[in-house]
Amino acid sequence: MTDVKPYLSAADIAARVRALGDRISSDYAGGSIVVVPVLKGSFVFAADLVRAITVPVEIDFLAVRSYEGTESSGVVRLTHDLDRSIEGRDVLLVEDIVDTGLTIDYLLGNLATRRPRSLRVAALLHKPARTKVVVPIDYLGFEIDDVFVVGYGLDDDRGGRRHLPYIGALEPAALDPGARVR
Repeated sequence: MTDVKPYLSAADIAARVRALGDRISSDYAGGSIVVVPVLKGSFVFAADLVRAITVPVEIDFLAVRSYEGTESSGVVRLTHDLDRSIEGRDVLLVEDIVDTGLTIDYLLGNLATRRPRSLRVAALLHKPARTKVVVPIDYLGFEIDDVFVVGYGLDDDRGGRRHLPYIGALEPAALDPGARVR
């Protein structure tokens, strides 16, 4: 894919995910957690992360929509909710990328009303240059520049890049005309 420039290698991602799994396992030693990946972008990261966690894990999923093309709409819409109660449980929300912070802020507020024992965030990527709302990221993979990234589960609306084993930066010429880099 000539419009994608390698940004983070598969080996670097794998090493960082193992380190995050070790930290999470240590923090929750003796207990169990409910891992809640935010679909669709976090599914590859979440799958690798839960395999790196050594404490008992249950998984449930949320899906949201907040992007139109390559731009954040600023409006977060829940498109799939949890199947089970998280009341009294330790919950780890797993996100692919924290960009503006609006999605995680919305989800943290929503999930907090369900009275979990604890609620933490694991994010593979964070773009501080795009932050509109500061949110806690308890387990962070990588801080990245303000570039549009694809691969390792992340994609743009045109599809076909989620399968990449690495994270690549989409060349600006490949973005929709007039769209800002997210």
